[in-house]
This record gives sequence, C-alpha cells and structure tokens, in this order.
Amino acid sequence: MRTTAIMATLALLAACGPPPPMDPLQAAEFCEERARAAQGPTGRVTVGVNSNTGPSTDVEIGLSGDFLSGRDPLEVYSSCVYQRTGAAPVRPPNLR
Repeated sequence: MRTTAIMATLALLAACGPPPPMDPLQAAEFCEERARAAQGPTGRVTVGVNSNTGPSTDVEIGLSGDFLSGRDPLEVYSSCVYQRTGAAPVRPPNLR
C-alpha cells in the first residue's frame, strides 16, 4: 500500500516537470507570429449584412507586450525559439 502511494506521488511529480522541447519548425512558426505582433499593432475589421438582423460590424485591435516595450522583432523571434527548443533558430524568420 505504501509503495503504491509513493509510486503515485512520483508519477504526479514527474507530470509537473517542464514540457519536452518543441520541434524546431513548430517553434519557428509559433515564434514568427509573436515577432510579427512585435512589429506593430494588429487588427481586423469585419462588415456584413444579414437579411434577418441587418448590418453588423466587428473591430479587433491587438497590441503585444513586446511591441509596447519596444523589443526588436528579430530578438523576439530568436529568444522565443531558444526558450521553446533550447537551441538557436533553424531558419530566419518570415515577418511579412
């Protein structure tokens, strides 16, 4: 009984550890989005008309903390990839 409790506790503690490193290409895609957001405000505007409810509009504006703090998007990309993979980026970012 006591051995089972110890094994369960160890399994629970192992599950609380850091996640495994992310695949370098997945990290690059994720971090490119973050670096794009560091370039400036993001947003979208949606305008539509519905025959039941009439006109509709929607506006979204996003400001990232990296943009507000003035961080360089290339530095955001590099540090993000390093944090997620533990290694330098495998390719340069596409920030368009």
